[in-house]
Amino acid sequence: VLSFIIFICYIASLAASFMMAPLLEFLLALFLFFAYASKLNEKFKGLYWPLTDFLRCVTAAIIYFAISIAAVSKYSDGASKAAGVFGFIATIVYAIDFYITFNDLVTFLKQGSADPPEGRKSE
Repeated sequence: VLSFIIFICYIASLAASFMMAPLLEFLLALFLFFAYASKLNEKFKGLYWPLTDFLRCVTAAIIYFAISIAAVSKYSDGASKAAGVFGFIATIVYAIDFYITFNDLVTFLKQGSADPPEGRKSE
């Protein structure tokens, strides 16, 4: 929801060139929500879903922080300032999500390393 609000603010501002980043983050979040809700993560075991979510959170936090600094410092209209402030809030939210997802990723990787590889099983 926050990414969609930032997208709308960038459309209404002079900093319309930054609108692609919140739109992509919104669509990625929507896809991952759909994937988890429809249990696609259980059907496609080859893809490390916690790692995908982890990388999305890290890149979103970095990108939102960078474009928020640019929007607040370079543009003077109200919509750009609002998008920058919401971008800083989104940076904090994605950083918290990054921390939670990192803990899930570590748990996921520890479960995967507990299973012995096929070549090491004894007869």
